Amino acid sequence: MRSLVAAAMLALAAAQPAWALGERPFVTFEAGKDAVVLARSGQAARIVVDPNEFKGVRRAAADLQADIERVSGIRPALLASAGAVAKGSDVVIVGTLGQSALIDRLARENKIDAKAVRGKWEGYLVQTVRNPLPGVARALVVAGSDRRGTIFGLYTVSEQIGVSPWNWWADVAPAKHDVLAVAAGTRVADAPVVRYRGIFLNDEAPALSGWAKEKFGGFNHKFYGKLFELILRMRGNYLWPAMWGNAFYDDDPGNGPLADEMGIVMGTSHHEPLMRAHAEWKKYGKGPWDYSRNEQVLREFWQQGLDRAKDYDKVITLGMRGDGDEPMSEESNVALLQRIVADQRAMIAQTTGKPLPQVPQVWALYKEVQEYYEKGMRVPDDVTLLWCDDNWGNIRRLPTAEERKRSGGAGIYYHFDYVGGPRSYKWINVTPLPKVWEQMHLAWRLGADRLWVVNVGDLKPMEVPTEFFLTYAWNPAAWPASRLPEYLKLWATREFGSENAAEIADIVATYARYNGRRRPEQLEPGTYSATNYRESERIVADWRDLAARVERVKAKLAPAQKDAFFQLVEHPVRASGTLGELYATVQANRLHAQQGRADTNDLAARARDLFAQDAAISREYHTINGGKWNHMMAQTHIGYTSWRDPATNIMPEVREIALPAAPALGVAVEGSEAAWPAAKDLRLPAFDPFDKSNRYIEVFDRGAAPVAWTARAEQPWIALSESSGTTDKSKRIAVDVRWDQVPAGATSGRVLVSGPDGRQAAVEVPLRHADQRGTQVAGFVETGGTVAIEAEHYSRALAPTGREWLRVPGLGRTLSGMTTLPVDAPALAPADGMRLEYDVYLFEPGKVNVQATLAPTLKFRPGPGFRYAVSIDDEAPRIVDVHADASLQHWEKIVTDGVAQFTTAHDVKAAGRHTLKFWALDPGLVLQRVVIDAGGLKPSYLGPQESPRVGSVPTN
Repeated sequence: MRSLVAAAMLALAAAQPAWALGERPFVTFEAGKDAVVLARSGQAARIVVDPNEFKGVRRAAADLQADIERVSGIRPALLASAGAVAKGSDVVIVGTLGQSALIDRLARENKIDAKAVRGKWEGYLVQTVRNPLPGVARALVVAGSDRRGTIFGLYTVSEQIGVSPWNWWADVAPAKHDVLAVAAGTRVADAPVVRYRGIFLNDEAPALSGWAKEKFGGFNHKFYGKLFELILRMRGNYLWPAMWGNAFYDDDPGNGPLADEMGIVMGTSHHEPLMRAHAEWKKYGKGPWDYSRNEQVLREFWQQGLDRAKDYDKVITLGMRGDGDEPMSEESNVALLQRIVADQRAMIAQTTGKPLPQVPQVWALYKEVQEYYEKGMRVPDDVTLLWCDDNWGNIRRLPTAEERKRSGGAGIYYHFDYVGGPRSYKWINVTPLPKVWEQMHLAWRLGADRLWVVNVGDLKPMEVPTEFFLTYAWNPAAWPASRLPEYLKLWATREFGSENAAEIADIVATYARYNGRRRPEQLEPGTYSATNYRESERIVADWRDLAARVERVKAKLAPAQKDAFFQLVEHPVRASGTLGELYATVQANRLHAQQGRADTNDLAARARDLFAQDAAISREYHTINGGKWNHMMAQTHIGYTSWRDPATNIMPEVREIALPAAPALGVAVEGSEAAWPAAKDLRLPAFDPFDKSNRYIEVFDRGAAPVAWTARAEQPWIALSESSGTTDKSKRIAVDVRWDQVPAGATSGRVLVSGPDGRQAAVEVPLRHADQRGTQVAGFVETGGTVAIEAEHYSRALAPTGREWLRVPGLGRTLSGMTTLPVDAPALAPADGMRLEYDVYLFEPGKVNVQATLAPTLKFRPGPGFRYAVSIDDEAPRIVDVHADASLQHWEKIVTDGVAQFTTAHDVKAAGRHTLKFWALDPGLVLQRVVIDAGGLKPSYLGPQESPRVGSVPTN
């Protein structure tokens, strides 16, 4: 039966279209009239590549040959001459303008639209042609403006037939098709927006390095051949190679020639000048890494790097940091660094023999190097300024209007992985795509579009954000914020077929958002509140629900899809959820130990089980597909106390208690760590007539034998889910209020809980605003002394001419984000009216605080800090400079929390309806939620859940 189900699933997948993400599909799986047939009925179109073509193009053509076989079961012939093509058969003609005689002939005869790509950087053309050759009726032509353009065209065809870029790197099996065809009249021309688009393998030990050593013998040309192909399939072109004790050119002399052959532009990281790895200095260097004291040795060292890479396609890193990617000494100054750059450029000019503007060079303004720039250091205009994020995904600086005039342009060095403070994060994907979109959209719109490189750590398991980063770099305009959910659905369709694509896409988006709330390495027992807003248990429930969804989808997949599903979907959900539940369980264990509960030791055992499960999930990853990915989950992630990762995962401390033999009753209530009998006064969080949620009392045993208990409400309007029972652990009693029975003037009630010895715990059941049950409220209604609102749930969005509000779906710890366009617009005053309005209802006048939760946007332009303002009704707006606190402590908090929170004080004159106004004064800020604290806000990580909303709907 299973085999029949699997066959049905594969057949269903085969019936669905495939396409390159976000592009118009041109491959079909049935041959229409005059279509170019790539494969059908045991025959395949020949692939013709000029023998004079670039080696990288010929290599990519061979990959297309293999991909067609993967999908159709038919291997096309790969020919070097059009004369070998059988008359009447369809062909695929591949070549680069100016390099392929056949392509040039088709261009001269106007059979292909060469002008659509000629002269463009990495442009490609995919076009069907009638009668391209004598006796040949139809051809699919893949032509490039340069060699990488042709390569990208070939890999685009591969992706359109259903071969994922991750077919090898994540075991994504393509759906099988009997027919592969390209519709008549197809003409697709494309070229990238960002010139250099690449990744940085970094922090690659122990996972990637252990895997590469086992599978390839190290970071050699065998390893890099696989990596180069992946980058090209994603239409990237640039690489900073692995550098933790590794040296790309020195470790394997075959690495450099292979990169050049395949068309990869090589660079070296932000602190490795002139094409030399820092590991080489440790191996060959003599004396100090100090230009003021060791200039000649350093010049010779760098010259060897330039000589070695002289004939290769590259972007040369300029400048110098301290030894081992540390800041230069305090004695080092701007004048010295400027002399270093000038000397390096003189070496480049002499070695290449080219005018310096023709040699791509980059100066990475990383950490303290940006400070040198701000103090006045400059490099010639032809050098690309590589602006950097703060290692946590928040861009530190972007070009001004004047800087955008520089001929060398600007770029971005971004991070999905980091080793450093406050704590390193390198275990698993923690970067939601909306975060990447928002920051790189800023970069694109503000002119940092020459070079984008992202630190992907071990590469796996950063597959999803890595591809999105490169896809967005190719054409940012194709992916407005509104299409972000569509991107993941297209991705899931390509990888797993359309049937489960929407569910898989949402699972992947959700797990990344959950991990983005706080990176796993920064989690601790107590991160989420165990007492307020049921926060900790809600987090565990979130992860359990996501894991259950994973299992339901997994059951529907064909066996050939399950290894890829495990890597891309299942593992990050199960691993992250297990870790989150581990910390929540340890937190509960410590609280229950404090309260003397009999289940304390059970929770300790459960925590140990979860710790063991974490290890088992990693082992499972290492065994899939015959152990193909052994070592890839070797990164430690439990037990961080500083930025340094622990040598091994460390089980969090749990507590065990000795129990008396006799039963003994204990009582605890929601919202408090105190418990009876140690605490005499127990009080539930207050009930509100507009809050439909219940509260709970927990009865628990404090002895080894089961304890009997009874619970009785003194008022008939108090409803209890249970009134008696026996428990040897803990039992939760739901408490609710029958509001239609509450008498006028009532402010509280009481529940009495009794044990076998007759002693009673009294639990107060307080009421708030019970006398306002019949009030006609509107908007977000105060409950529990707060009004919590998700930013996108505004009542009105107001903007002056030329400005607009933009919802970025998923850009928030709890929902989405609201930002403003255009991002390069000048600052506004409150009088300009750029604001969101929220209708709210407050039950009491008096002083309130408004807490705004924003993305942790940094001050990416020189000048004053970015500002927002808040007002209630018509009061004068309270203006907040979000960058007023420039301390290290503030930065560490906002990157740890993933948000920046600010509070303003207001005076509400009367109870009733009010309008909360959020004014955007500077572009670039992203509002996620607002909370009005009317005296009831409790400590928690995410804050209270959104308040009930009555009658108010958003309008623009």
